Amino acid sequence: MRLLAQRLNSGTATLYRHFANRAALVGQVVDQVFGEVELDSDALAAMGWQQACRTVAQQMFDALGRHRNVASLLIEQVPVGANAMWVREQCLTVLLAGGFPPELAARSYAALAGHVLGFAMQLGGQAGARGDASGEIAAAFHTIDPERYPATLAVADSLPVPLPVEFSFGLDLLINGLSLLRESAAG
Repeated sequence: MRLLAQRLNSGTATLYRHFANRAALVGQVVDQVFGEVELDSDALAAMGWQQACRTVAQQMFDALGRHRNVASLLIEQVPVGANAMWVREQCLTVLLAGGFPPELAARSYAALAGHVLGFAMQLGGQAGARGDASGEIAAAFHTIDPERYPATLAVADSLPVPLPVEFSFGLDLLINGLSLLRESAAG
């Protein structure tokens, strides 16, 4: 809190007048970012649960991508501010309407949110910079020892996978897996 107060040219007492503690401040910051997630309840309901989940996850990822240092704050606490609750509610509503039993809907949302969080954290870390060096990394994959790394060399033209592509691919895998779980829960 002291460091933040210094950066704001303020005092810690001023911050503590507005926030009970660091956790409250972090919660507010996180909730402001969730307030940037743009979702339309009617549009989500009309698109079916798979596409709605993709939309929610992508919107969350995009919001966290605009604030690359916020994702790491989500490790500290489960977001329960009004905006975060609204985003969670939208996704859970779609899952429940899509035939997910309550426990599976809750776990599905948690898995989707975890997927988003993991990739959003990469945006804020060194992995987020890999797009800047992707040419160098791609070239390095082409110069590896073919005797020792034949499989890697065989796919070198496809490496490195850009983070947004990796995110979308993983999201598709996750949603396809959720489809199977949903079907087995219904059966």
